[in-house]
Amino acid sequence: MRQHGILWDNDGVLVDTERLFYQANRELFAEFGIELTPQHFFDWFLVENYGAWHLLSGQGVSDEQIRQLRAERNRRYSARLHLENSLAIEHIAPVLAELARQARMGIVTSASRQHFDIIHAKHELLQHFEFVVAEEDYVESKPSPEPYLLGLQKLGLPPEQCLVIEDSPRGLQAALAAGLRCLVIRSELTRGHQFAGAHQVVDSVPELLMAIQDHWRS
Repeated sequence: MRQHGILWDNDGVLVDTERLFYQANRELFAEFGIELTPQHFFDWFLVENYGAWHLLSGQGVSDEQIRQLRAERNRRYSARLHLENSLAIEHIAPVLAELARQARMGIVTSASRQHFDIIHAKHELLQHFEFVVAEEDYVESKPSPEPYLLGLQKLGLPPEQCLVIEDSPRGLQAALAAGLRCLVIRSELTRGHQFAGAHQVVDSVPELLMAIQDHWRS
């Protein structure tokens, strides 16, 4: 019986989608004369999770207009996703296959079901997971612990037997608030961030596999 559990973030961990989401946001805000830099994206989307809509509010854009613009951003993001082939992170498929023999696994994502389904339509990563917790399944998104608490409930394992795999500061914060150990895999957007509180920080998928297996042996 597998006594280990792993809860995986999706974007930036399993699939290379953060760049596409950034591009969709940058394109939309540029139409209002706003330059959304990679640092803005990191601070407002990956740390604080409030986006850049406050910049439009400051220009007098109404809440209803922002709602419509958010829907347009999501449409553009969907279009970019449809144009891509497999978005799976390099080396992630064999690593998942290896870990699925040793642990029960689920995905806990801030993505909508619509975007999640588009992302995973062109590869076979989902065969390794028991469940997906997506945006529609909870009230408070990361950095709230709610998504990971729900994932932990679905695993039915004690927290000390589980790990979270994340790539963002808000995801790490959510995991820690849920009482879970978190391994962080850094991306180009987060390469210089220290991720205080993480159980371990790695820079590649092969390093991640070794870190997980070393943790289980300790």
